[in-house]
Amino acid sequence: MTALTIAVVAKQCLPGRVKTRLTPPLRPEEAARLAQASLDDTLDLVRSIPAARRVLFFAGDAPTDAGDFDVLAQPDGGLDERLGHLFDVIEGPLLLIGMDTPQLTPADLTGPATAWPGSVDAWFGPALDGGFWALAMREPDGSMIRGVRMSAPSTGREQRARLAAGGQRVADLATVRDVDHVEDVRHVAALAPHGRFAAVWRDMQRTDTRRAG
Repeated sequence: MTALTIAVVAKQCLPGRVKTRLTPPLRPEEAARLAQASLDDTLDLVRSIPAARRVLFFAGDAPTDAGDFDVLAQPDGGLDERLGHLFDVIEGPLLLIGMDTPQLTPADLTGPATAWPGSVDAWFGPALDGGFWALAMREPDGSMIRGVRMSAPSTGREQRARLAAGGQRVADLATVRDVDHVEDVRHVAALAPHGRFAAVWRDMQRTDTRRAG
């Protein structure tokens, strides 16, 4: 779909402000390095997928190497309100992904990136922890997100139910692990050994043998 907009929701990777569930055992500076690498891998992924528009929906000072993205500042409010805002201001088909799944490949997004049969209004990507890693709508509508409890074990279930209750015909993407804890870091780095995220993790292992393996 040539009219597709792909958006990445992300925030500035500052120590103590990002990936705090990795600390401990990681130091805040290390967690921020991993978060930045994850974001960089995600932006590279989005660059590789044909789209009419690429958006970085960002909290903080946007990275200087994201000039090929339209940077939209996140408004104040809870995550449901911020995502709802994005789905209200973007026109045409919108695919949203987060910054915490650096192992993704274009194949993981084939459905919403290329195939919207008449029987599909929305695509939903469930996360292993109960949340979601991707959300796409043919006709973006923020009311399909506002009021959903975010960062809870039931978030994904509630979000998908909201779509269905709103009359959206939903197709599911694969269930994917996002990076919240150190065991997620190890798993995800192994899935995508050639990415920046994995390279940063290997460097951390080399400099601290307590985390090797």
